[in-house]
Amino acid sequence: MRTIDTLGYPIVVSSGGLAEVARIVEERAPSHRYVIITDDNVASHYLDHVSASLIEGSGRGVTSDRVHTVVIPAGEEHKTRERWSAITDTLLAYGCGRDTAIIALGGGVIGDLAGFVAATYMRGIPVVQIPTTLLAMVDASVGGKTAVDTPAGKNTVGAFHPPAAVMIDPATLASLPARELRSGLAEVIKHGVIADRSVIDEVEAIMPALLAARALGAALEPMIERSVRIKADVVAADERELGLRKVLNFGHTIGHGVEAASDYVLLHGEAIAIGMVAEARLAENLGIATVGTAAAIEDAVTRAGLPSRAPDGMAADRVLALMRSDKKQRRGVLEYSLPKRMGEMAGESSGWAIAVDDSIALEVLRALANRE
Repeated sequence: MRTIDTLGYPIVVSSGGLAEVARIVEERAPSHRYVIITDDNVASHYLDHVSASLIEGSGRGVTSDRVHTVVIPAGEEHKTRERWSAITDTLLAYGCGRDTAIIALGGGVIGDLAGFVAATYMRGIPVVQIPTTLLAMVDASVGGKTAVDTPAGKNTVGAFHPPAAVMIDPATLASLPARELRSGLAEVIKHGVIADRSVIDEVEAIMPALLAARALGAALEPMIERSVRIKADVVAADERELGLRKVLNFGHTIGHGVEAASDYVLLHGEAIAIGMVAEARLAENLGIATVGTAAAIEDAVTRAGLPSRAPDGMAADRVLALMRSDKKQRRGVLEYSLPKRMGEMAGESSGWAIAVDDSIALEVLRALANRE
C-alpha cells in the first residue's frame, strides 16, 4: 500500500484496496448516510462489493438502509446539468441531509459529476473518490476539480471541491478494454512531459505487459504512484489554478476541441494525445520548444497505441471554434500550456499560460488534419 498525503487528504494506491473502502470512509468521511454514485458499466463489476464493504466492514454499524446507490448510463454525454439535477433530486428523495457522504465509483465522468453533486448538495458534503479507470486514477480523481458539461463546452459549470480521500485500486483495471487502458496512459505521458521524462520511459517499459493484461495489479502501483505524485505536487502549489497548476492543461486546449469535434467518439485520453502533439508543434513553431520535442511526444503516444493526428475529415476551423468555447482564454485570446522540452514547461513569467493568436494555432491544426 502506498499513501500520498501532499494535498491534505490521503491518496491510497493499493492493489486489492477495495477491501479497505470501509476503513478509509470511516476515517475520512464518517456519515449517517452514504450514496454510491456509479455508472452501469462499473456497477456490474464493483457496486455490490463496495456496498457490502461499507455495510459489513464498518465498525459503526452502518445498516443497508443507510447505503444508497445511484446508477447512471455510462458516457460523457451523461455528464450534464440535467443529470446533476436528477441526482440531487434523488438524494432529497432518500432523505439525505448534511450528514451524508458521496462515494464516486467509476471513471472521470463519474468523478466529475459525483464530485459536483457533493460540492453543491446542502452547500457541500464529503466525497470519497474511487477511480476505476487509469485516466481517473492518475488525473481526474486527484485535485478537487468537479464539473458538468454544457452545450457551450466541456466542464464549463463546476467547482473546486477536494475529496475527503482517494482510493486507487489498480486491480479494478482488469475490467477495462485495452483501448481504455491506452487512453489513461495519455495523462501519464503528460506528467512525464511537464515534470519528469523518465516517467515516459516507465510507460514504455510496462506497455507490453499492460496491454497483455499481465500487469493490472501491484505491478502498476509504482507507475500510478509516480504519476499521481507529480500531479499532487503541482496542485499543492496552486490548488485554484491561478498559476503553476495550468501546466496540467498541456494538450487540453487543442485536445478538448478535438474531443468535442469528434462528438466524443474519441476517448478523452486519445484526444489529449493528439492535443499534446499539436501543442508541442505549436511551441516549436513559436520558438518556445526545443526542436524535436513534438517528435518525441508523438513517438511516446504512438508507442502507447494512441493517435497522434486528428481523424480524417475533422475540420480545423471547427476544432478552433470549439476550442474558443473552452475555459482557457483571457480577454478573448486562447491560452496554452506549452513545453520547453521534455520534462520542462514554458511560461513561468506569464503565469504558466501563453496567449497565442488564432491564426498561428490554425496553421498547426490544418497541418494536423492534413497529416503534414
